[in-house]
Amino acid sequence: MNFRTHHYKFLFLVGVFLCLFSARSISQKFVHPGIDQTAQDLSLMKKFVLEGKQPYKAAFDRLKAAADSTFLIKSHTHVLRGPYGRPNIGGDDLRNGANLAYDNALVWYVTGDKKYANKSIEILNAWSPTLWDFDYNDAKLLAAWTGHLMCNAAEILRYTNAGWQAKDIDAFRNMLMTVYYPLLRHYFPQANGNWDGAIIHSLMAMGVFLDDKKMYDNALDHFLHGPVNGSIFKYIYPNGQCQETPRDQGHVQLGLGEFVGAAQIGYTQGVDLFSIADNRIGLGYEYTAGFLLGQQPQCYCIVSERAKGLRDDYEYVYRHYLSKGITLPWTKKAADSVRPKASRSILSAVRYSATPTPAAKAVPTASPIAYVAGAVTGHTKAYPQNPFIVNPGQSIQAALDSSSHTGRWVILKTGVHTLPSTLKIPSGITLAGEGSGTIVFLDPGSGMRDAMVNASNDMQDVTIQDLVIEGAMKTQTGDDPNSNRSFKGGYNRGGILFRSLKEGQMKNINLLNITIRNCTFNGAFISGADNLRISKCDFNENGGNAVPGPKIQHNLLLTHCREVNISGSRMATSPFGSGIALDHCTGVVVSDCEVARNAWYGILVSESNNISINKNLIEANDRSGILLEFLYRGNSGIKVDGNLIHYNNGFGVESYASARLVSRNTYAGNGNLSQQEKISAEKILIMQ
Repeated sequence: MNFRTHHYKFLFLVGVFLCLFSARSISQKFVHPGIDQTAQDLSLMKKFVLEGKQPYKAAFDRLKAAADSTFLIKSHTHVLRGPYGRPNIGGDDLRNGANLAYDNALVWYVTGDKKYANKSIEILNAWSPTLWDFDYNDAKLLAAWTGHLMCNAAEILRYTNAGWQAKDIDAFRNMLMTVYYPLLRHYFPQANGNWDGAIIHSLMAMGVFLDDKKMYDNALDHFLHGPVNGSIFKYIYPNGQCQETPRDQGHVQLGLGEFVGAAQIGYTQGVDLFSIADNRIGLGYEYTAGFLLGQQPQCYCIVSERAKGLRDDYEYVYRHYLSKGITLPWTKKAADSVRPKASRSILSAVRYSATPTPAAKAVPTASPIAYVAGAVTGHTKAYPQNPFIVNPGQSIQAALDSSSHTGRWVILKTGVHTLPSTLKIPSGITLAGEGSGTIVFLDPGSGMRDAMVNASNDMQDVTIQDLVIEGAMKTQTGDDPNSNRSFKGGYNRGGILFRSLKEGQMKNINLLNITIRNCTFNGAFISGADNLRISKCDFNENGGNAVPGPKIQHNLLLTHCREVNISGSRMATSPFGSGIALDHCTGVVVSDCEVARNAWYGILVSESNNISINKNLIEANDRSGILLEFLYRGNSGIKVDGNLIHYNNGFGVESYASARLVSRNTYAGNGNLSQQEKISAEKILIMQ
């Protein structure tokens, strides 16, 4: 008799999804004014300024001085902005105008002086009937940078009797709907994540001003579930590292600031996006601010030293978390540092609260699951005596052939080891590097695809540890983490490919603390092995669109394997595949792994038996977190237990015709429905 347990344990962190579904209900209306601040927030801010309370009075004085400056309003029909501002026709005029429109609207609100309202109205009225379109590389980005600023100004003017005429409001609405919305509605997640952060920010602001719930909800959903680089979970990883951390710190702060701007709007409208995933936004800010102020955080990359100046992006985040009793010490130091020169950011950070600030809680911390995984820097492991030492440029193959069955290790010294051809791994060897500085790189000129294969069908007793297998076309991929991603590459390269001719022909294989990255084929594909151990490995950005095609190549693919233990490992950001795919496998344990940001499923299980998936973090995958797939007989004896499965775009767990399934997990924010699991007895084939 089949036993199936459906256990729905919904983790609505600080009530976020209760708020979210409430905000999505048809009956609920928007709060107005309601973008950066509510009427109560604005009133409290005004009170602080008029009472001379600091830092608000000084911030207002700086804001008023900017509003009083001479500014020539110059609108354009066609706004053109290329990369790095070349060309730039109308871009600065629009951006400066949008900022000053918001500044003047705030000064009008505080002072009641109509000249500031008139100046803000004049700016909006100049652009509304004139602007037709945006063009060149930064078209979406410029629209996203300016849309929320204009909407904030418009929201204040519209709901404070500023004298903005109905026909002009209609012209502004027309510009938003016919110029801004068509450009922004499809987002641009293929760019670095600050783009979609900005687009989400503006679409949420537009949704509020236009009273358009569908627009607002769509942007809110993209904030949580956007693909590629498009969501908050694609931008801030569970350790606090950001998608653009290896690029430069200016773009990191820009991206964080745009996502926070969207979260600020959400909070105004009753949706708490700050507390989700154990205060993920706060974690990202602490990671970045700490680095900018002298800390050296662990990173699955080289943290960029470029553009380390502090931006004016910290005040609201620091004050929001402080009001919840959560301490962000590095964010506070950053806010303290920039506050003497800041203006609008200080005023718009004021929030009214009817409840007292709770006692301080712990600082947000990195998820300990699979952290740290892969080849690491500062490697200090001691190796056995009398190893074969291989320096870059020397033959690894010769050393492996000589060490087979001798018990002598092969040690690859730090540096890039370029392989002239695919490395053939014999039985009875241990191949070890010196950590993240040891890079194994198959020469693209070799014409071969895979970095490592088994030398014989019955390969046994193999350990590979403490090294990096680089699958990209070059080992130095530049500062921009998005420019050379494997989904853009027109190449076909794999990492480890071990295949036998029958089950159990290969035995006793260990992959320990290795990093495999940027392969368009599978990062590792192992077929027909018994007693396989994968521990503390980092499989990242593997499984592309190269032949034989997308969705069948993954970070880690195991077929016809038995007695497998995968633990403490990170399977992340496959551009077309899953984090882990198990096909016709028996006796597999997947535990304490981070399986995140993959474009297909987090974990895909097909035609397998006696599989245990427990204590993993499974988040932000573009389909369901786990799919138990039916093909012919289906899966049997599956235990999915004690996992944190959240913010995947499909279900948390999705299963078809699985026998003896136990599913008991913690869920939050998967898909768009309250239902977090889909457990079906039907023999349904996934056809897309």
